[in-house]
Amino acid sequence: MTRALAFLGRIAVTAAMLAAAVAVGAALWDYYLEAPWTRDGRVRADVVGVAPDVAGLVRDVEVRDNQEVRRGDLLFRIDPDRFALALRQADAVVAGRKATLVQAEADLARYRQLSDNVVSQQKLEATLATEQGARAAYDQAVADRDVAKLNLQRSEVRASVNGRISNLDLRPGAYVAVGKAVMALVDGDTLRVEGYFEETKLDRIRVGDPVSIRLMGDDRDVAGRVESVAAGIEDRERSAGASLLANVNPTFAWVRLAQRIPVRVALDPGPGTARLTVGRTATVVVRRDGQAAPRPLDGLWQGWDALRANLGVRKG
Repeated sequence: MTRALAFLGRIAVTAAMLAAAVAVGAALWDYYLEAPWTRDGRVRADVVGVAPDVAGLVRDVEVRDNQEVRRGDLLFRIDPDRFALALRQADAVVAGRKATLVQAEADLARYRQLSDNVVSQQKLEATLATEQGARAAYDQAVADRDVAKLNLQRSEVRASVNGRISNLDLRPGAYVAVGKAVMALVDGDTLRVEGYFEETKLDRIRVGDPVSIRLMGDDRDVAGRVESVAAGIEDRERSAGASLLANVNPTFAWVRLAQRIPVRVALDPGPGTARLTVGRTATVVVRRDGQAAPRPLDGLWQGWDALRANLGVRKG
């Protein structure tokens, strides 16, 4: 009788361990192959290359590297003397063209008051053409003056978005060229996280799902929500040939790896967003049906709890 009980006990323990192993295996399979989470996440944001609209020598740099700025804040100033002189010159040209136009208008009005016996039709038409030419020259001078005024305003380079200055290596006295970026401005209003999920997990991801984000080296989570899923990725097996026809790779890999699809996550407002640095690595976990975010060893602990329950061991 004792041997039978011992034998049955061994069978029960073996069955319990087998059930626990199956539970652990199923949980780990679901977590690693099915659950919508990925360690391949990146913090991203739009980066504006700050480039001057006019060329010249830098007089003053008003910001520091990694400084927070608001839209419209002065970043640096280009020597405005040349542009101020150009504006004065444009004002002088406008004044001269204005005087010429006034004289042409007065001549036209005077000739129009004379009778046909005194002034010929040809002279009247020539005077009208002179007045129209003077008006066109005046309009051109006004436009040139406005450009000179705009250049003077653009000698002060201001922030176009809210964000943080990065990679600042600009010093007073440096010469800057038109359209060449001299510093980077990270747009703080576009901070986001993009997780690259395997395509086999996309059916468990919906727009609006809550998301937990954990940055590498950080022990606190950042909350967010799924904003969108990428509309497409590059097909590396196909390219355009010289004749613009499809050039498809004739080889086929029997081992097919799941493609990675970018999923854009909008961040919820909170103090955690202040720690975000563009380029940081993040683990992105999409919660399903309002469940708490799973962790890498959750399946293992669930299997361990099942084993303890089968053995009749209470939690300590």
